[in-house]
Amino acid sequence: MIEKISTHKAPQAIGPYSQAIKFNNMLFTSGQIALDPETMEVVEGDVKIQAERVMKNLQAVLEEAGANFDHVIKTTCFLANMGDFVAFNEVYGKYITNAPARSCVAVKELPKNVLCEVEVIAYL
Repeated sequence: MIEKISTHKAPQAIGPYSQAIKFNNMLFTSGQIALDPETMEVVEGDVKIQAERVMKNLQAVLEEAGANFDHVIKTTCFLANMGDFVAFNEVYGKYITNAPARSCVAVKELPKNVLCEVEVIAYL
């Protein structure tokens, strides 16, 4: 059974998608960017500041589904500039400590010109 997961503690979807989808005992999140869930505005600052907001948004979605970062088995990270890799990892590593499988790629541009985006797959 497919279930949509939604919480007001993370930014509402800005397109035709869900914050996350639960399928059986798996959770698939949409990519989270550095949007403040209350204002729906981009959090200004460097990649560390934006990554903190991204991880807090993901944490809220995971919690709504009854999970936490320890349940994450795969992440996909998108960076606007691979030069931010080390700084991004400093923040990422504070939240995700169980070393799941991961892809991290630089992309030409991200929604709303943010510096990073992260999506996760977790088990429930």
